[in-house]
Amino acid sequence: MGGDRRNNELKFASRIHMRACLEGGYHVLDESALYTSDQRPTSRQLWKPPIGILEVGVLGAQGLLPMKMKNGHGSTDAYCVAKYGQKWVRTRTILNTFNPKWNEQYTWEVYDPCTVITLGVFDNCHLRDGNSTPDSQIGKVRVRLSTLEGNKTYIHSFPLLVLHPLGVKKMGELNLAIRFTTFSLFNMIQIYAHPLLPKMHYLHPFTVNQLENLRYQAMNLVAMRLGRAEPPLRKEVVEYMLDVDSHLWSMRRSKANFFRIMSLLSRLISIQRWFSDVCQWKNPITSILVHILLLILIFHPDLILPTMFLYIFFIGIWNYRFRPRHPPHMDPQISYAEAVEPDELDEEFDTFPTSRSIDVVRMRYDRLRSIAGRIQTVVGDIAAQGERIQSLLSWRDPRATTIFIFFSLSVAVFLYATPFRLVTVAASMYGLRHPKFRRKLPSVPSNFFKRLPSKTDSLL
Repeated sequence: MGGDRRNNELKFASRIHMRACLEGGYHVLDESALYTSDQRPTSRQLWKPPIGILEVGVLGAQGLLPMKMKNGHGSTDAYCVAKYGQKWVRTRTILNTFNPKWNEQYTWEVYDPCTVITLGVFDNCHLRDGNSTPDSQIGKVRVRLSTLEGNKTYIHSFPLLVLHPLGVKKMGELNLAIRFTTFSLFNMIQIYAHPLLPKMHYLHPFTVNQLENLRYQAMNLVAMRLGRAEPPLRKEVVEYMLDVDSHLWSMRRSKANFFRIMSLLSRLISIQRWFSDVCQWKNPITSILVHILLLILIFHPDLILPTMFLYIFFIGIWNYRFRPRHPPHMDPQISYAEAVEPDELDEEFDTFPTSRSIDVVRMRYDRLRSIAGRIQTVVGDIAAQGERIQSLLSWRDPRATTIFIFFSLSVAVFLYATPFRLVTVAASMYGLRHPKFRRKLPSVPSNFFKRLPSKTDSLL
């Protein structure tokens, strides 16, 4: 009777038909896309032959700071971790020294030169405290392979910088010997014409949320796999190497990116100032030479593109003398880590969700609202300029549209009847005219454009 009752309870109900498919044409990122170390598809059958070999010699570190107290004195038990592609390596731990010497060499196969190798130095804390204390971060170094010359050995000391709640701190220096050996120069140059990611990312792309979810899952799988290795890599070490919090908001990073943009725009601003000086005849010799060059290009337009590319070529040859001699390293000035405010650092080290008091969160929220208000104003101004261009032919302002279309008709007739070179010479000479023939008031086209309507009036 008991067996019959058990059979009645375990009665077959239904059947599920399932088809599982492993798509190996994608590459799942476990690190930030800005400094990825691997761009190959998941399936090994789609891998192309390597183009070179990367050899890294972890020589040692010097000037490390004490990370913990042992027997009443500061001590550091340092080890180094390197990550490139799917291969992670770890040096042995050197006990109780501020100048550890590892002298260990590792090699990786290189499939793309536009990748980054990451090396981190940590203090081993679980030798004495078991598994209770996480390993402390001493610093991290990134080296982009495309910045290395082929078949050349670099022996250099990289600063180890760590951002603390009290500011940036130099923890010491890491001595490395790096050599990037290329197999074929032709294959190396050919790589620069290929897409960065496998073609499936462009044929059937993931959404941003899918990429973030896949990266989160990949980081957890890597942390679990390395946690079972011998010796194990702890989760905080893996997360630090993979920059698990790189997507979180940071006022310091926002300012650093803003100043990076301003640094790029400063060159355009310098060109605009130089052209303004030419128009203002502050250096008459330069202004006369620009006039002569402009007339030559107008009467010989076939020389415009050759002259431009030849100028770019000579600039590159001239800058070859000032090329960097060493690989780049973490720069606290570019990272805006030296002039950051203490509250901004405290916000960056805050947990997610926040663990700060309500008053602190309210103050930061008000600050964020003020910054977002400025960004909102700039974006609105850009949108207004574009809408003014659209309103030229939309008859939103009937008088402005009438003026513009009849002006366009007059210009069309004038350009049809006048040689193009004569028009170009006249326009160029007018733009480069002497300051005696200029006035300080805005030009007529500028006045007309600023009077055009935009959709700003329709906003609530």
